[in-house]
Amino acid sequence: MNLESKAIFLDRDGVINHEVGDYIMRLEDFKILPHVGSGLKALQDAGFLLIVITNQGGIAKGLYTHAAFEKMHAYLDEELAKFDVRLTEVFYCPHHPQTGNCLCRKPNSLLVEKALSKYKINPALSWFIGDKQRDMDAGMGAGVRGILIEPNENWVPYIQEMIQLSTSAL
Repeated sequence: MNLESKAIFLDRDGVINHEVGDYIMRLEDFKILPHVGSGLKALQDAGFLLIVITNQGGIAKGLYTHAAFEKMHAYLDEELAKFDVRLTEVFYCPHHPQTGNCLCRKPNSLLVEKALSKYKINPALSWFIGDKQRDMDAGMGAGVRGILIEPNENWVPYIQEMIQLSTSAL
């Protein structure tokens, strides 16, 4: 199998949108961080696929619905289109440990592995940007390097390093 694609995997809350410390249940509470559009554009222009990997346990807890989640992502897509950016795909785990076990919830790497397989992504050329250790664990479990940031941190300063290290890995 030819694994030529490279990707940036991104957690959602705290990396793409403002982390509020609790579940983001409504579109009104979904605030995209100011650096995200230009940062994703630079990564997309460097040839990376853009894939979101997010736990959304509030769905299993009945705090919000799949439809509410999809509404937030439709809005995100509209806002990113202003930067000529298109997310490749959003993979999400709607489960919560209180309601049962699953294999797709981070820190498990199943969703990353699904994306790697579906898009023929080379994990050695890819990165996972996250604000929790579980994001790093999910990436590492699939062979993807991680950049651990603080919640809501501007991750744009890491872009050049990711591009350079992914190019030198070829």
